[in-house]
Amino acid sequence: MIRWLALVALVAGCSAGPPSVPPPGPNVPTVTLAPPSDPKSAPPSPGLPPALAAMSLEERAGQLIMVPVLADGGSSEGADAVAQLIGQRHLGSVLFLGDGWDSAAEVAAASLKLRQAAGPVGLWLAADQEGGRVQRLHGDGFDRIPSGMEQGDMPVAALTEAAQSWAEQLAGAGINLSLAPVLDAVDPADRAANASIGALDRDFGLDPDGNAAHGVAVIKGLRQGGVGSVVKHFPGLGGVAGNTDFTAAAIADSTTTADGPVVKAFATALAESPTMVMVSLAVYLQLDPDSSAALSHRVVSQLLRDDLGWDGVVVSDSLTAAAVSAVPLDQRAVRLIEAGGDLACFGSVEAALAALDGLIGRAKSDLAFAQLVDIAAGRVLAAKQADGLI
Repeated sequence: MIRWLALVALVAGCSAGPPSVPPPGPNVPTVTLAPPSDPKSAPPSPGLPPALAAMSLEERAGQLIMVPVLADGGSSEGADAVAQLIGQRHLGSVLFLGDGWDSAAEVAAASLKLRQAAGPVGLWLAADQEGGRVQRLHGDGFDRIPSGMEQGDMPVAALTEAAQSWAEQLAGAGINLSLAPVLDAVDPADRAANASIGALDRDFGLDPDGNAAHGVAVIKGLRQGGVGSVVKHFPGLGGVAGNTDFTAAAIADSTTTADGPVVKAFATALAESPTMVMVSLAVYLQLDPDSSAALSHRVVSQLLRDDLGWDGVVVSDSLTAAAVSAVPLDQRAVRLIEAGGDLACFGSVEAALAALDGLIGRAKSDLAFAQLVDIAAGRVLAAKQADGLI
């Protein structure tokens, strides 16, 4: 991972506006930029990598949005429609959603259309392939992936080997990012009460140390099979009762602490260099009682980046979830970037485009925020380059 971004220090604490951004440090490569023809186009910040400096604001912002694609080819979220949007709006990431993907051949055909629309900066083509009830791609060419609980019963060496096989099947269908592993630790005494994870057997069913070891095994296996990984749902969804996807009221965790065993388990997994870490939409009362974690500067910038040292890509859980319904659509990605995140994931194209417009509009009117967009886009491009997508 390119480390120049670590030189840009975000101011700690919460404030009414975005954190201030000091000038890049002396080790940042110097790029000479021509004056923009349109003063409202928000030129890139000086000192950025050439690939980013050559991008327009619209292209930079598009790298910060993940849109869904469905198997229904005739819908506004089918591969043909999404491919057209990629070309028009410079979108940088796609998530295969729905349960209609019934074969590797079908997925491969859609992946090809999407890649052809992307240009020289490639797409992340992602799928929720945790296993068990959360396996979006199935049918001919895709093995059944066991649930997280079943994976927790496997020796770590066997889990790495199995994850490599699952990854090879994904890569053969054009998928280069799996939204796994799940590191959430659920109380074994009352699994059914944890609607998001335990009730669906999405976790490994182990203590935090065991979850970390199995998470590392999945990260290694996916990498060996040619697919990136996304550790989730930081700082843990195992201690909540509701489901952020469906409940508009705050889903609160009262037990997770910055120095607790669950956060330490995430630190162990992050040391294995996954492609991204996904931040949850729950509220963590001992970390930041006033904000969903993915939109919290305290959780993302202070805890995850400053305290744990993560300088890679931070992706949100789905920002079409009920948990963030009080935040206007066009401000959800803005809030994520202000918090120190990078990639805003959406479950609908309409919501994603509204969020993209919000990013661009804010960056045109606010230089400090435009610099945050540059920082986030720089992290995204650094990760893509590491994965061979540029």
